[in-house]
Amino acid sequence: MFKSFIKRIGIAFLISSSYAYAANEITSARIWPAQDYTRLTLESKQAVAHTMFSIENPDRLVVDLTGVDSNAELNTLASKIAANDPYIKSIRIGRFKPSVMRLVLDLKTAIKPQLFDLKPVAEYGHRLVLDIYPAHPVDPMMALLEANKSASSPLATSTDSETSSQLTVTPSSDESVTHLTAPPSTAKPAARRPTELRARTLIIAIDAGHGGEDPGAHGRAGTHEKNVTLAIARKVKELIDDTPNMRAVLIRDGDYFIPLGGRVVKARLANADLFVSIHADAFIKPSARGSSVFALSEHGATSTAARWLAKKENEADLIGGVNLDIKDPYLARTLLDLSQTATISDSMKLAKYVLGELGSINELHRGQVEQAGFAVLKSPDIPSILVETAFISNPDEERRLNDSQYQEKMARAVLGGITRYFAQNPALSKPKLAQN
Repeated sequence: MFKSFIKRIGIAFLISSSYAYAANEITSARIWPAQDYTRLTLESKQAVAHTMFSIENPDRLVVDLTGVDSNAELNTLASKIAANDPYIKSIRIGRFKPSVMRLVLDLKTAIKPQLFDLKPVAEYGHRLVLDIYPAHPVDPMMALLEANKSASSPLATSTDSETSSQLTVTPSSDESVTHLTAPPSTAKPAARRPTELRARTLIIAIDAGHGGEDPGAHGRAGTHEKNVTLAIARKVKELIDDTPNMRAVLIRDGDYFIPLGGRVVKARLANADLFVSIHADAFIKPSARGSSVFALSEHGATSTAARWLAKKENEADLIGGVNLDIKDPYLARTLLDLSQTATISDSMKLAKYVLGELGSINELHRGQVEQAGFAVLKSPDIPSILVETAFISNPDEERRLNDSQYQEKMARAVLGGITRYFAQNPALSKPKLAQN
């Protein structure tokens, strides 16, 4: 009888232990592959205890999940690995211990992984996020140079007889950005002028708002802002690349998330002359409509609506998911409010030209450029604007935003504003570009 009692206690203990680790289940598993990095997200009702380590020969990454049981959502991960994923070859999932599920990621290349938790926000529950970065990230400027090289087109030309039209890339001793420098001239150098006009290729950073875990605003028909902004951004890039002496760099060229500060850094690494962030507005009333253009403000928002919009856009990092344990001193230095007066002044000029062009294809939500504290516009040395193309929450404008021809018109309006800006404000040699 005593043995029977002990046996019953043992069975009860095993059952309770089984329920203890099975209580927390994975409710959703998502993978966002991109050249910049691949993100794997596991969503659950409660936070998941985890550990991670790497194995070499061959390269593998192991993630152990404690208190999680196998289920259909978790098991879908293996089938979600695309053949063209830059970093993950395959994923194997299995029970390692009674209370531990093990994920083994077979890798294609050397990586720098980050594993972190995100608390519930918006429609998301607890998230465990694994970001897989390349051990040697691609330099945006080098990628642009390679693209131009493969197209047999020089990145820049110069009408200065003392400067070669070929450019070389050299590292700076005091900055972590890539610089373009002209090769030494064999002719006698002319007198140095404080500022000097150069006929060179202008680099425009086009930022498609939101992406990946952060869908942005939703239209009534189910349109996601992140998809509309990427479609328009790609069209803007095509038009800019077809314009003489201009090249565009897409900050995001796929469905993945980039932190707001990371977008600024990427534009600066590409030595961008301008930064244009594309968005699609939303409001609680479907009647709200029209296009808007915003610039950064040093002294508060120009209206309550602008302040509300900036707050909403700045929350993208919370929704998209930023690893707050990673402290990037270069990023912190970039986002410092250095004396931005001159940059903001140029941003306002650019914004007015773009707003004028948008007014020719859509009614304007407000007749003037507005300003607020948008984090994505905080580059200390690149004129930056945020374009709200239309209200995705308005059924009529949502329909037009999904129309390829209307997207083309939007893109042409943005390019029109950019070209008008440069026509009135010829690009000077940037201080960070070395001169003879």
